[in-house]
Amino acid sequence: MASLRAQLVRAVTGRYFQSIKASRTDVQAMRRRWHTLAHILPVARGVARRGVEIAGLKAEWLTPDGAARDKALLYLHGGAYVMGNCSTHRQLASHIARAAGIPAVLPEYRLAPEHPFPAAVNDAIAAYRALLAMGFSPGDIVIAGDSAGGGLSMSMLLALRDAGDALPRAACLLSPWLDLAGSGESMRTRAGRDPWFRPEFLPLISRYYCDETELRNPLVSPVYADLSNLPPLYIQVGDDELLLSDSTRIAEAARSAGVDVELEVWPDMWHVFQAFMHQVPESRKAIRKIGAYMKSALADEAPAESES
Repeated sequence: MASLRAQLVRAVTGRYFQSIKASRTDVQAMRRRWHTLAHILPVARGVARRGVEIAGLKAEWLTPDGAARDKALLYLHGGAYVMGNCSTHRQLASHIARAAGIPAVLPEYRLAPEHPFPAAVNDAIAAYRALLAMGFSPGDIVIAGDSAGGGLSMSMLLALRDAGDALPRAACLLSPWLDLAGSGESMRTRAGRDPWFRPEFLPLISRYYCDETELRNPLVSPVYADLSNLPPLYIQVGDDELLLSDSTRIAEAARSAGVDVELEVWPDMWHVFQAFMHQVPESRKAIRKIGAYMKSALADEAPAESES
């Protein structure tokens, strides 16, 4: 059973999300509201923040005290491809960076609807290649992302593989959005359990990112991709998410393609529950496990057996 704190946060945030009328939602207004409120979110204690430009994109380096400077985390933020920036995600990214003991770079890739697919994918690729140009070796880089950022992480890996680029050491996906066509069975089985989203909400958002004819493009929805020759994947997802099937299907397909995958389904948890590290003990535990996985991957060790 979820902790009392998790139950409270779930109830409060759920009431807010259920009050949103998706069909009448103005993306610009949502973006302004979230981006403005996010300025109050602090970075993790002991993490220095420095604004930079990487691959022509506004970004931040989040560097924990004592971090291994020859390693790097490229963090791709969520926000349904239409929202999100350094302000909204520096707190989560900084806590993961501190747990892993490595600096994280958080780029602001271009957002839809102003910049639809493939702009975000191209920006993520450019940011990764910029890290290589800065002297980081592929084996010293890990990728992570939440929600749309998790989907973007997979899309970037697929595009890099197909282009013949050397791939990063590993990727960590938090509640990734991997099927913009919404064909997973959890869209039905979790419809009454997801505290945030309803099935009819996601198609309204995906239309901002791409044309309907591209919903099953593997670089839009990686669940439809050939996943061979990808680096190890570590996935955390809540058991009560509409997007649960995105994670379970990608894990199954990746394993079938010979990719090393660790999938953790967290009971009673919701979309990107890791972001509530100051309120929810399960969130703090999840971040510690992400950090441990990254440390192990970068040390060329076999990651420890996962447990939820």
